[in-house]
Amino acid sequence: MPEEGTPLVGIVMGSDSDLPVMRKAADILKSFDVPFEIRVMSAHRTPEAAHEYATTAHERGLKVLIAGAGVAAHLGGVLAASTPLPVLGVPINSGALQGLDALLATVQMPSGIPVGTLAIDGSKNAALLAVQILATSDDALRDRFIAYKKAMVEQVEAKNARVQAEMFG
Repeated sequence: MPEEGTPLVGIVMGSDSDLPVMRKAADILKSFDVPFEIRVMSAHRTPEAAHEYATTAHERGLKVLIAGAGVAAHLGGVLAASTPLPVLGVPINSGALQGLDALLATVQMPSGIPVGTLAIDGSKNAALLAVQILATSDDALRDRFIAYKKAMVEQVEAKNARVQAEMFG
C-alpha cells in the first residue's frame, strides 16, 4: 500500500460542469478514507494531457480510475487505452440525449479495452466499486465496506418498521 495520503483513486471529468455529479464519488471516497485526486481533462480538447495522465497513473500509485464525461463520453475509453489500471466510466447526463449518448459511448468499448460502465450519473456507485476493488487487498477497508453494507440493511429495516407502524399501528 502507498504511504498515507498517496492517492489511490483518480477521478477524472471531461468538464468542470461534471463536478456536481463527480463530487458524489469524492464524497464516498472521503467517507471510506480512501485518498484520491481529481482532475478535469478532455478526451478531445486535451488528448495529450489525458494520455499522459493515464500512462503515468500506475507509476504514481493510483490503483483505479473513475472517468466521468457527457455527450460523446470517450474519456473513459481514452484513459483505458493508455493504462493498465481498471477504469470505471460514469456517463453524465448532459446534452440533448440526456446521457444516453454518453452511456452508449462508454459501454460500447472495443474488445481488449474494457471500461466498467456505471449508470448515468452513477459516480457514487463508481466510487463504491473502486472501494471494493481496493478492498481486495486491504482488510481494514474491506471491513469498513462490510460495515457500510450492514448499515444500509439496518436503514432499510428501520424504514420498513416505520412504514409498518404507520400503516398497521
